[in-house]
Amino acid sequence: MAVNIIPLHELPLGGTGVVRNLLAQGSVRRRLLDLGLINNTPVQALLRSPVGDPVAYKIRGAVIALRSEEAQTIYVEPSEA
Repeated sequence: MAVNIIPLHELPLGGTGVVRNLLAQGSVRRRLLDLGLINNTPVQALLRSPVGDPVAYKIRGAVIALRSEEAQTIYVEPSEA
């Protein structure tokens, strides 16, 4: 069975996934880790801004807006509905 890993920004609204890899570097990586985006963390895509970026994600009970540029560095395994 193949494992499907996608960048977080490709997760559809309402969809959930589990963090599998974080490719960000430097201060951006530090910020994402501080927000709790570590391996095996569940993430849900909640809302998209009217212009499409940023997107609000539910992470560890908090709602956090991430720009597409940041979300592209986070890889998740989508959860089956």
